[in-house]
Amino acid sequence: MSRDKKYAAEVGDELKSLYPDGECMLKYEGEPWRLLCMAILSAQCTDARVNLVSEGLFSAYPDVYAMADADEGDIEELIRSCGLWRAKAASIKGSCRRIADVYGGEVPSGMDELLSLPGVGRKIANLIRGDVFGLPGVVADTHCIRIASRLGFTEKGEKDPLRTEKALDAVVEPSEQSAFCHRLVMFGRDVCTARSPKCGECAMKEKGLCEGEIIKN
Repeated sequence: MSRDKKYAAEVGDELKSLYPDGECMLKYEGEPWRLLCMAILSAQCTDARVNLVSEGLFSAYPDVYAMADADEGDIEELIRSCGLWRAKAASIKGSCRRIADVYGGEVPSGMDELLSLPGVGRKIANLIRGDVFGLPGVVADTHCIRIASRLGFTEKGEKDPLRTEKALDAVVEPSEQSAFCHRLVMFGRDVCTARSPKCGECAMKEKGLCEGEIIKN
């Protein structure tokens, strides 16, 4: 089965039928700096937990300047249940400090500028570029990497985010990349799970879009 633009469009159409909205599950209320903070929090943590913890975090620090001036230890206490709280608190404060000092309080749209923010890699940068600015970008999170491999966009068992990003960028239409990745996340949580994929309930397999040979990664 060829993994070309036609195949990617067919997968995208099936995902769209399953998940029409294709939106980010992080509840950032349209505030770019909040999405940045929540994306940092989401490492090895569920979106549901991040959404819950962020209510208290943003109540305490309601704008990017307040977060930039916050005591790092206080941020740690507020986000402790998200795990890796020391590193995440440092990244959140550091990113907000740089946004306040260098970018006038506005989250930048450029890849290089985003990557200059503490704790921000290509995954978070592409999330911001896609969801906030409507720019193309493949968010290669764990679900995306796993399913891209299982559907043959990358080599079986591929776990490298950059190779996954490049493979999907080559075949998914730029205007569809953000929603495509959000839908992959939903599909990965509901059906194509890491340990026990529900192949018997899989619309991709039923439509002939997945050959059914699963590498559990």
